[in-house]
Amino acid sequence: MSKINVNTVDTQCGSTLTLGSSGKTVTLASGASQSGFGRTGTVDWCTTAKTSPFTSVSGKGYFVNTTSGAVTVTLPASPSAGDIIAVADYANTWQTNGLVLCRNSSKINGGCFNADLTTEGASVTMVYVDATKGWKQVNDATLDVSGTPSFILATGGTITTDGDFKIHTFNSDANFVVCSAPTPANNKVSYLVVAGGGASGQDQAGGGGAGGYREGKLSTDPYSASPLAATPCSSLPVTAGTTYPISVGAGGAGAVYPNPVNPGSNSVFSTITSAGGGGGGSQGPAPGLVGKAGGSGGGGSESATNDPNAGGSGNSPPVSPPQGNNGGASNNAVYGGGGGGAAEAGNTDGGGFGGDGVASSINGSPVTRAGGGGAPAGPGNNAKPGGDGGGGTGAYPAASGTPTVIGAANTGGGAGAGNGYFGACYSPGSNGGSGVVIIRYKFQ
Repeated sequence: MSKINVNTVDTQCGSTLTLGSSGKTVTLASGASQSGFGRTGTVDWCTTAKTSPFTSVSGKGYFVNTTSGAVTVTLPASPSAGDIIAVADYANTWQTNGLVLCRNSSKINGGCFNADLTTEGASVTMVYVDATKGWKQVNDATLDVSGTPSFILATGGTITTDGDFKIHTFNSDANFVVCSAPTPANNKVSYLVVAGGGASGQDQAGGGGAGGYREGKLSTDPYSASPLAATPCSSLPVTAGTTYPISVGAGGAGAVYPNPVNPGSNSVFSTITSAGGGGGGSQGPAPGLVGKAGGSGGGGSESATNDPNAGGSGNSPPVSPPQGNNGGASNNAVYGGGGGGAAEAGNTDGGGFGGDGVASSINGSPVTRAGGGGAPAGPGNNAKPGGDGGGGTGAYPAASGTPTVIGAANTGGGAGAGNGYFGACYSPGSNGGSGVVIIRYKFQ
């Protein structure tokens, strides 16, 4: 075999240079690369089928086998005009397990969405044009790869993930903005809406009622819902391009004798409103002695001359499933009643005990919320604990006035109640805990 070493091959005359002759093949050595020839709108096909995610290279075509599951193909990063890639359905299974074209920060047909290829036997060639349109489909297939999203895309709140689900947690007022929501295949969300807990008063007062607790769950969502989750088909549909204002209820403000006791504020998402917890009863002229109605009712206040005093009604206004329970009544043992909780009424676990809340793992791990506030201590007895789920404990008598325990923030817990006149002082009423709104949906 002969070998010629030259740096440049050029024509002796004219403008045409011919390499080889008819019927012969001109071959580049293994490992050599070419430049300056340009592309003719075709790719070099890799004939070993791909079965797992990979990043494509300009100038290459790939057979993608999705028999065992969907495969994601990431487009080249920082592409230049004229870059080209192609993909083809190796096993005619894209209609069952699709191929996802990940845009890798570039647009696809002018949209900021990944593209889902779900047509059996499809093959697609994509060319990068410019920053405005990004990657454009150039083959003759009828497949639309304009990047229609398959899942909900949204913003707002603190965003976390749990497997294939995205979670938006709102601890204060904000907006939940839905960028895309395919209809009807995947446009529904799970939700938890907890209102602010009720406050407590002073002088043998009743515990504050927990904020209303309302939950709905997608049938395909694996998280563990509370017993109060609405069934069946309790998830909410959302609409693309819509801004949903989120209201997170504040806890009621504690009162000093003889001022009225404040309820918690409502929490709201879309069509779901959870009612603020009812304020606990407080010593003073009737009707201040009775607990107030709310998501869960406040406990009644003790009075040596007028016992028992009723707790407030829970699930007010009424919804199904109930958003809370009644507050407990006071008795003549010198303490008020416990505030109602999402799972049980006040006084259920003992005189003056706050009602327990309920647990849900909608945010990825089990958390108990919406416990009622406990009643204060009287002579010869201990202060009563709040219910599980953020309910505050009632006050102990002390010369300096032991403070009550507020409802825990972002649980909707009811406030622990103030104690009476011991050591020339009162423990004032306390604040209920603020609420929370959590939204959860499948994102991949």
